[in-house]
Formats: sequence, C-alpha cells, structure tokens
Amino acid sequence: MGAKVKLINYTPNPERTVAAAARLCYSPTGAESLLDSMDRNDIERLLGIILGNGHLSTLEHISFTFAVEGISRVASHQLVRHRIASYSQQSQRYVKEKGQFEYIVPKKIKEDKEMVKLFKENMKKQQKVYDELTAKLMDSGYKEKEAIEAARYVLPNATETKIVISMNGRSLLHFFELRCCERAQREIRDMAKKMLRQVREVAPIIFKKAGPLCETERRCKEGKLSCGRLAKIKVGK
Repeated sequence: MGAKVKLINYTPNPERTVAAAARLCYSPTGAESLLDSMDRNDIERLLGIILGNGHLSTLEHISFTFAVEGISRVASHQLVRHRIASYSQQSQRYVKEKGQFEYIVPKKIKEDKEMVKLFKENMKKQQKVYDELTAKLMDSGYKEKEAIEAARYVLPNATETKIVISMNGRSLLHFFELRCCERAQREIRDMAKKMLRQVREVAPIIFKKAGPLCETERRCKEGKLSCGRLAKIKVGK
C-alpha cells in the first residue's frame, strides 16, 4: 500500500494566480484587473512561456499542502532536506508508542520470508525496550512526557511517522525532479509520485511535465551514477 498522501489545501486558482503574477511584471494594469481579464487561453499561453523559458519565480506565489501517513523516519529524514518548505511532524516526545509501534518494512526485505521474520522480531524487541525504559523512568519520578522523551532514542528509523508538508510550486517542481527519479529511494519516490498525481489534478499545465529529467527533458545529470533509464527512453523502450 505504501504512504497515504492527501492534498489537503492549495492556493485557489493556482494557474490563474501564476499567470497574473507573470503578466503584472510587464503590464501597467493592476493585479486584480489582470485576474478578471484573463481567459483560459491567456493563462495557457503565459504559463507556456514562463515554463518554457525557465522563469519560475512566479510559481513561488502558489502553495500546496499535503498530509502524509505511513512513511518511515528514513523517508522523513530525506524529505526535510528540501529546505524551501514547511513541515509539521508527529512528535515522539508527546505521542507515546503503545502496544506495538507502527513500522515500515522495506520492499527488499519483504521479498524474503526469513528476513521479514527477523525484521519483525527486532521491532518487537525495540518496543519491549521502549516500554521497559519508559516504566523505569516513570518509577524514578519522571513524568510520562519526560520518560518517553528519553525512551524514544531506542526507536528505529523504520518507525512510522505522520507529517504535513507545504511547498510552493517552484519547490515542488524541483522536488519531483529529484524524488520521482529512479535513483531516489523507493519509499520517498512512491510518495512523490502520489503527490504529483494529485497536484496535476488542480494545476495540470504547471505540472504536466513535472518529474525526472530523463522524462521531461530527455537528459540526465547523474553522470556515472545514472540508472540507465534515459537510454531506454531514447530508443523507445
């Protein structure tokens, strides 16, 4: 199943907003009248120009917010490397892991029953240690929040997390270029593809050609680290 991704908010009429901002740069008319005067053809033409020329600063006027569940702390650590964004992540300081904490099993491990068994046994051990540390700390006089704040250090990167993400349009294009690439780690790549499908529904022109460079520009800047997909695309495979 993978990550659960939902676009929960975005700038109203994002493509009209971007087009109006672009036109304002070269027009004596105010922004409000520009919004009223543009028809769909005007919007498509202006977006075609700015996207084609790489003049993407006007995309910073629009924002998209996603609620994401079912990703690991491994994926969230990669996600927050995208600095021009805002994040609100479920806190392990305030949210106690009760019973067995949720965790993500990597696909490579899922392919082998013995590895899955070993992985799950370790998750149970981690929960047990977490519970024991929490109880001992509370017995020592610490409040629950203080106890779980310390005990969380034993929780693994596989621990499931929830996060709200907001990015502007320009940052999202860059995010999709990097994270929809085959070289991106599978978990964050699957999440990025789900995000892309949803923003295409509300801003189809802006995100029509979003994605890895091998698809959008028939080039790759990974050099010797390239996955080789570009060569297959060029020969139509």
